[in-house]
Amino acid sequence: MRIPNSTHESGPWEIRAIVPDFTLEDAWALPVRGGPDDFERLIELACSGDPAQAESLPTRFLWGLRDRLGAWFDLGRISAPAADDSAGGLAIPGEGGASVSDRLPGHLRGTAADVHFESLPFVPLYRTDTEFAAEISNPTVHGVMHLAWAELEEDRFQAQMAVYVKPRGLFGKGYMALIKPFRYLIVYPALTRQIEREWAASRAAA
Repeated sequence: MRIPNSTHESGPWEIRAIVPDFTLEDAWALPVRGGPDDFERLIELACSGDPAQAESLPTRFLWGLRDRLGAWFDLGRISAPAADDSAGGLAIPGEGGASVSDRLPGHLRGTAADVHFESLPFVPLYRTDTEFAAEISNPTVHGVMHLAWAELEEDRFQAQMAVYVKPRGLFGKGYMALIKPFRYLIVYPALTRQIEREWAASRAAA
């Protein structure tokens, strides 16, 4: 379910110091709970996910439609892995750098070098025992997906997902406003249910 941005921001997450100029667009508590050693499994699940093959028909349709529009209007694909580590090569709006990786402190650099997305154009940025971040860049927005392993009580954790964005001008802002109701009403709820099922299945198989 959605959670207040302040709930996510109250956590001890390094991402807040790395992207202070990005807008926290969404914050969600995922139906994923486990112990301190289970976070790596969540990262693997996130990287192997493919919304184009989601169980939800509306989600598959919307994802496919966005990919077609991306091809027709040069907006960038969202159903293919990134070609390299440049996050699309476009400069982050408002600055000259092309990747958030340039902002990472030394202790986070290279921590996600062995992580790869199978079907989504995200480029991993860093990971710790309780955080993982990856960026995406296309002609509409530069964004960062952040996964957090938030402690509920001693040795019990729940996953949170946050999305930070920097739209590219008025067009990018209009695009984000246009897709917002589809994200909230169709895409996120369907993907959350699928994550819940896949998490339960992975724990049963462990």
